[in-house]
Amino acid sequence: MAKSFGATSTTDEVLKGIDLSGKRVLVTGVSAGLGVETARALAAHGATVVGAARNLDKAKIATVQAREQAAKGGGLELVELDLASLGSVRRCADGLVAAGKPFDLVIANAGVMACPKSFTADGFETQFGTNHLGHFVFVNRIASLLKPGARLVNLSSAGHRFSDVDLDDPNFERTPYTEFGAYGRSKTANILFAVEFDRRHKERGIRATAVHPGGIRTELARHMAPDALQQMINQVNAANAAKGLPPFSYKSIPQGAATSVWAGVVAKADEVGGRYCEDCHVADFTEGSEIRDGVRTYALDPERAKALWAKSEEMVGERF
Repeated sequence: MAKSFGATSTTDEVLKGIDLSGKRVLVTGVSAGLGVETARALAAHGATVVGAARNLDKAKIATVQAREQAAKGGGLELVELDLASLGSVRRCADGLVAAGKPFDLVIANAGVMACPKSFTADGFETQFGTNHLGHFVFVNRIASLLKPGARLVNLSSAGHRFSDVDLDDPNFERTPYTEFGAYGRSKTANILFAVEFDRRHKERGIRATAVHPGGIRTELARHMAPDALQQMINQVNAANAAKGLPPFSYKSIPQGAATSVWAGVVAKADEVGGRYCEDCHVADFTEGSEIRDGVRTYALDPERAKALWAKSEEMVGERF
């Protein structure tokens, strides 16, 4: 009988009894928070983890425990990747392809949240450019390294409820910019990218999914004022109370990273492929920007996913 996991499950609980010896995994964003914990848990169960980070010095310090806990032949190596620079993205991807070592799992974990309006090195709105376009180019460039049976896990967020993607104005050239409107667009894009990547690669036995880790205190919220964060929590609690649900509570980092490893290693591929997961299960459809749980229909729309793929290729000047 399959084990059942939920919102409070941790990475080690989800991976209990699983031997990942011989498995090769890539995790982006291993200099803090969820990426560090994800890498630690996978290496501790025998996986060889390639951790990507913009700041390698910071990542080396952050992943000391991951290297110390590596077991059963597992380990951790670092590569430099700045998702806000397509030059860096292409250099990193090309280096991995040249090395020719295949992957069983890629977890696109890195990201930014609710930052003031700014732009990447290539002129893209920072959240869309970093969270989506950087990963879009990186993952597609290393797609040839994914083994049959491999998986892609894109970290999205319940924040996708704030906004669908805007394919006519992705850089807010005409649309008023809001921090969470931009974040919502990028997180919806993470889901739609998984939907289309899954469609394109499932004949090779490669599946893709998107996950919401939950609300966790990490560096991701560094751009948010404390009162703004509390205001959002108050809104969530009011919506929960109206539905007879308990108030919002933060997850620990091991609880937050659990859904990533569950979707990447534990869940059945056909169960999660092309879907959106939260709290170690596949999410149901829900509507409304005030509701934190579930997935909005626009985020799993296959035609929208195809359109985003085409727009993304146009923006980065590369076809996949």
